[in-house]
Amino acid sequence: MGGSISVPEKSIHEFTVKDSSGKEVDLSVYQGKVLLIVNVASKCGFTQTNYTQLTELYRKYKDQGLVILAFPCNQFLNQEPGTSQDAHEFACTRFKAEYPVFQKVRVNGQNAAPVYKFLKSKKPSFLGSRIKWNFTKFLVGKDGQVIDRYGPTVPPLSIEKDIKKALGDEGAFPST
Repeated sequence: MGGSISVPEKSIHEFTVKDSSGKEVDLSVYQGKVLLIVNVASKCGFTQTNYTQLTELYRKYKDQGLVILAFPCNQFLNQEPGTSQDAHEFACTRFKAEYPVFQKVRVNGQNAAPVYKFLKSKKPSFLGSRIKWNFTKFLVGKDGQVIDRYGPTVPPLSIEKDIKKALGDEGAFPST
């Protein structure tokens, strides 16, 4: 069920996705940026903490090269029931998100978005490649390679050191 997936793409920058209004976005525009890619939902128990902390991280590190890419997903108990534009408006209005919110996607199954097939193939979890729930996070380096994967219960601020390291902040990990 959560088996390994093979994908031909070698980098996140090889994908094209659609923004919340349906316009194509070539992810190569993010070359040289550190990405935090998150499947989001507006009616999840993790919504408040994740959106609040994602906005905080983005504001703190956007000028250093962090971009958060939010992909609304309705696969988990229908917790993102509206349109892609509804999800975008929710994030931007309620949580002051200034980062991109894309078109709703599927993250699991045969019809999973290609970008999610890629992410899962590079960093499977104990469930195999399957995404467990809303707010699974993937940290992607400036080169387009997946650095790490974080589960839904991992608050975004708890991965700040990993983000700083990916951005090239040598002080991110104090020497012991």
